[in-house]
This record gives sequence, C-alpha cells and structure tokens, in this order.
Amino acid sequence: MSEQYTVLVVDDEKEIREAIEIYLKNEGMKVLQAQDGLEALRILKENQVHLIIMDIMMPKQDGIQTTFKIREEKNIPIIMLSAKSEDTDKVLGLQVGADDYVTKPFNPIEFIARVKSQLRRYMKLGVYEGLSKEIDIKGLRLIQETKEVSVNGEQVRLTPLEYKILEFLMVNAPRVFSIDQIYEKVWNEPSYNAENTVAVHIRKIREKIEINPKEPKYLKVVWGIGYKIEK
Repeated sequence: MSEQYTVLVVDDEKEIREAIEIYLKNEGMKVLQAQDGLEALRILKENQVHLIIMDIMMPKQDGIQTTFKIREEKNIPIIMLSAKSEDTDKVLGLQVGADDYVTKPFNPIEFIARVKSQLRRYMKLGVYEGLSKEIDIKGLRLIQETKEVSVNGEQVRLTPLEYKILEFLMVNAPRVFSIDQIYEKVWNEPSYNAENTVAVHIRKIREKIEINPKEPKYLKVVWGIGYKIEK
C-alpha cells in the first residue's frame, strides 16, 4: 500500500530520525527528515507529504506549536512522539490536532501498524459504499466525496479524525454510540482507556460546528450512554 506515500519525520535526535526512516523505507515509503518544527514547515511548503511523525520536545519550535501551525492549513495525519507517557502531553497533542500518539521507546511493529492505519484513513476517508455522498442535517452539511463540511454555508476545517468521527455519527444519525464504539469504528482498533481521546476530539468538533458548544445543536451527549448527531 505504501510505496507512493511520503512521510515527514520531525525529531531533533538524528538517531531516532534515521531509525524511523529505516522502518518506513522497509515498507516502501519515501522519507523526508526535519530536525525542528521550522524546518518541517519549510519542507511541507515544497513537498507533497501524506503523513507526519512529530516529536514534541524540540528546539526552535516544538511539536505542539508546529502541529498547531500545520492545522491552520492542512489536514495531513500527524503522529506525535514523546519520551514522556503523561496523559497531559497526550491530551495537549490531541487538542492541537494530532491524530495519534506514540511514546518512546516504541515497538517498531506496532509503530508501523499505526502509520499504515493513519495512511489508510487519510487516503480513504469517507468511503461508505452504497450511501449518499452528501448528508445535510439542519444546515450541517457533509460531502463524502470531497470530505468537505460546512455549517449554514460556512466551511469548517476538521482534522482527519474529527472528520471521520463526525461522518460516522452523521451517517448513522440519530443513533447513539458509546465512546468505545466510536473509538473502535474510527480508530479501527480495540478500545482501551479511550475516554480522554474521544472526548478531546468531540470537544474540538463541537467548537468548530456549534454556535454555542456548551449548548450543542448537532453533536449531543446522551448521559451514561454516548454521543449522537441530533436529526
């Protein structure tokens, strides 16, 4: 699946960049390297990149700042790397738009599986065979073919995972889904302590599609059960 894909590896440690490059090249991927966030932004302007692997702690411009900057213009999947395992780092990374999070040191086989999962999701986002390519619910409009989302005609920019969650809930509206069901459907892996991860993405979606996120019109919580899109 991977020979046509380009991955940008951003880490201030040369040994880590080169180790990751070996793993990815063994899967047939093209690899670009950057040693800090500023260099990564320059490379992104000059190259087509399908996925970014981003260290959090870097000089000049760290991974959080760089991810925030990238998300102003692009929805490329971003996997964050960190030597820490604290939930605060993980949540912060997800809040600014990261799609996944890997703690160093990591298992190469699991790491490659996560990379491939993100690439599949990014390249095939929104494919639901036999279903309508456009969904409109009270002014919330999603076009599956182009992956565009708008509210009352105003375009909304979502990350790949935000889009996938919203699409899943809209396609199945007004059915209610638990956090575990959402995680397993969207992340395509078993749910384990997924509550924080899903909640962060739900909050970010609400901030983008709701006039008042605290009193949502579209994405509603059903207490003790899960979430749904109100029809």
